[in-house]
Amino acid sequence: MEGQLFAPEDEDPRRTRTGVPAREAPLAVRLRPRTADEVVGQRHLLGEGSALRRALTDGRPHSMILYGPPGTGKTTLARLVAATANAAFEELSAVEAGRAEVRKVLERAAHRRQSSGEPTIFFLDEIHRFNKAQQDTLLPAVEEGLVTLIGATTENPYFEVNGALLSRAQVYELKSLEAADVELLLRRAIERDELGGASADDDAIAFLADRAGGDARTALAALELAAATAGDGRVTLQGAEDALQRHAVRYDKGGDQHYDLISAWIKACRASDPDAGLYYLAVMLEGGEDPRFIVRRMVILASEDIGNADPQALVLATAAAAAVEHVGLPECQFALAQATVYLALAPKSKAAYNALGAAREHVRRHGAAAPPPWLQSSGYPGAAALGRGLEYDDPHQHPGHVSAQDVMPTDLAGTRFWRPDDQERELRERHDEIRAKRGLPDAPSGSG
Repeated sequence: MEGQLFAPEDEDPRRTRTGVPAREAPLAVRLRPRTADEVVGQRHLLGEGSALRRALTDGRPHSMILYGPPGTGKTTLARLVAATANAAFEELSAVEAGRAEVRKVLERAAHRRQSSGEPTIFFLDEIHRFNKAQQDTLLPAVEEGLVTLIGATTENPYFEVNGALLSRAQVYELKSLEAADVELLLRRAIERDELGGASADDDAIAFLADRAGGDARTALAALELAAATAGDGRVTLQGAEDALQRHAVRYDKGGDQHYDLISAWIKACRASDPDAGLYYLAVMLEGGEDPRFIVRRMVILASEDIGNADPQALVLATAAAAAVEHVGLPECQFALAQATVYLALAPKSKAAYNALGAAREHVRRHGAAAPPPWLQSSGYPGAAALGRGLEYDDPHQHPGHVSAQDVMPTDLAGTRFWRPDDQERELRERHDEIRAKRGLPDAPSGSG
């Protein structure tokens, strides 16, 4: 397959790789912005004075990797860079091309350099599909400036792109579009009469914007299909649902449902019902709930309701939180589902939660007692003269690393806050063993 070659004066960001005229291309292609000011979303990358903004406006591109979910504007940005640059533009998809096609692109770039001095921008879509050997083919050309490489990928380039190639390119991470961004694009399509005169109800537009998962291409394709099948030229909510093959979920992220559904999820997991937990998770995700809101509750539940009955629950919940931050939707939904099942089936214990509550209640009622002098800080001049840290009995100097020295404030000797339950049997046995080694009475659990 030959790479597409466009002269800069003919370059149109809306042009297709296959040469289909823009007027006959899908709505997402017809609506591609022609200037940086028309780009929707990615404000974190396109602020005034930013490197990417300057590449778009000044016609002085640099090698870059555009990384982000589908439909966030990677191809659009690449074409905009090419449209403003005084350079030839070559485009390949790593899905269809191999080293032979890349070599042809580089040969043409070398010929241009030698014959006219014209530079070349090489846009390689799905760059993560190239293996190491294929990526190595690009390295000398990028290193020596024969081509300016713009790679696009939905996979983390730090895992999928050679380090040597990454070191010669700037990585830009694109985020999923906000619903408001997608809605702006949908309304732009209607205002520019790209739908053959069709209109759309406000609830249909809001539904498509909210349910497209930050993917502008998906939302625009659904709008175009709904408009094409609307008998009266008006896209309704029902038509939008049919085009997107999803039903509208009535979900008020800022109202009662926001709290009712997360409450139901927590109580379902507390009741050890993974199916109910997954159902409420699905309702929240389908309703467009922020996954960060959900996963924060997972972390809380892991400590509050499971605690030391299964300490791994907190590890898994915090790992899910990391996945939400590093991966985002839609892929992080699987981490949320995994965590939901684990948290629901994990043994439950509120012993640590209750113990902290009992300790804080004691402090509120009686004030804070000072630690014994032997526990107080001794790391400053004069501490010994004040008796600080003297006679401290280091547990590491004893067999089993257990000391009989009391570490409670003097007036609280014997007070117990932690009440291990049946789900913490191993910890309770360990606690009893330690108390015996310290010579403490086998007092019943309680807050003396």
